[in-house]
Amino acid sequence: MQIQRELGHNVKRGYRLGNSQKIAPYVFVLPFLLSFAVFFAYPLINAGVMSFQEVLPGEVSFVGLENYRGLWNEDFGAALYNSSRYTIWTLLLLIPVPMVLAVFLNSKKMLFSNFFRSTLFIPALTSVVVAGVIFRLIFGELDGALMNTVLHAFGIPSQRWLYSSSLGMFALLVLAGWRWIGINILYFLSALQSIPGELYEAAEIDGAGTMRKFIRITVPLLKPITIYVVTITIYGGYSMFTESYMLWAGKPSPQNIGLTIVGYIYQQGFQYFNLGFGSAIGITLLAITLLVSLVQLTLTGMFRKED
Repeated sequence: MQIQRELGHNVKRGYRLGNSQKIAPYVFVLPFLLSFAVFFAYPLINAGVMSFQEVLPGEVSFVGLENYRGLWNEDFGAALYNSSRYTIWTLLLLIPVPMVLAVFLNSKKMLFSNFFRSTLFIPALTSVVVAGVIFRLIFGELDGALMNTVLHAFGIPSQRWLYSSSLGMFALLVLAGWRWIGINILYFLSALQSIPGELYEAAEIDGAGTMRKFIRITVPLLKPITIYVVTITIYGGYSMFTESYMLWAGKPSPQNIGLTIVGYIYQQGFQYFNLGFGSAIGITLLAITLLVSLVQLTLTGMFRKED
């Protein structure tokens, strides 16, 4: 009788243990699912519904595609042009430069590599708001501004940096490079350290030089991390707002040279309280970002089956 009771007790304990092992994975992923549902899925669905509505205080009415028809205007065209141009320039700046610098920092011949790694990463720890204020002073229009002082040293007259489309974009790119190059260097450094050294030794035996090893070994083996960096750079380019907002001190830039798509959402949604139209801009931005990312991933072969 005693043996039967112990056997029954063990069976129940084993049943509870089995159930707990089945439930445990769901318990671990539950915080992510809840946060995803509350902070991503619900706002996205709500914004999608709101993009077909006119939202007024105490009154909400469906207007069909009216908000999307409203996107056909000069301001949205300028915002789309500025965001696309900024994204393209950041891709040209934030991919090759960090890759080459990471190769240098990964070399055993490089002196003080740890010092340079830390120095290049420090800007990423700086608040973008503080950085925007400092860069606004650096690119000021006065003769005493730092960039104009540098120009004077070469005999070039002062420039009104934030009043010109090309010079304003240059200021945004300098800020982007200063802030993000260090982070991208870390991505490439982590990937470089996973490349077997035997490959370089074999290439040296075959007579390959430094440039040939970089093109034939380093660049192809960095492809996965390069695709990742390209993807987050595209996302960062189209979602850029704070840098532009701080550089022009929260005011409209001359002739909309600093207006981005997210800036246009902020303007329409929170300054003009046109929430329906702001939602339509946000959904359009999501579609553009997804489309560009899908094209990029397709061209780089991420959806191709490996042999």
